[in-house]
Amino acid sequence: MPTYVVTVQRDQLDASQKTRIAQGITRVHSETTGAPSYLAQVIFSEVDKGNYFVGGRPLSHGHVFVHGQIRGGRTPDSKSTLISSMLKAVAEAASVPCTGVWIYIVDLQARQMVEFGHVLPEPGDEPAWTAALPQSDREMMQAISA
Repeated sequence: MPTYVVTVQRDQLDASQKTRIAQGITRVHSETTGAPSYLAQVIFSEVDKGNYFVGGRPLSHGHVFVHGQIRGGRTPDSKSTLISSMLKAVAEAASVPCTGVWIYIVDLQARQMVEFGHVLPEPGDEPAWTAALPQSDREMMQAISA
């Protein structure tokens, strides 16, 4: 459901930092929205030095850019909590100041998304959606977070 793409300069983060960022984003998203953690995706995109520009100049220091696509329907307060909690988690895991983390959240309509072979439910309808899935699909999805 939620997909977060974390963009950094190549070799800026080690494997441990990437794991902590992915775990932090997943935890924050799940705690804030109530969505099961096995639905969160975090993808890292590394850009070679000199290929990322801010203000028309090559990025010269370690920034972390998080682009999140989430299902629409969340309240403004929920999204504000999501962003501020994620900011703290990512900055700590990446060992950068909060000013070095930029986060963008985009809403997508649930009925225009398919994951695990099924059209997604509206926010808050995850328990009923999951219960209606075939047992094998539920087991596969839940095994991801085990």
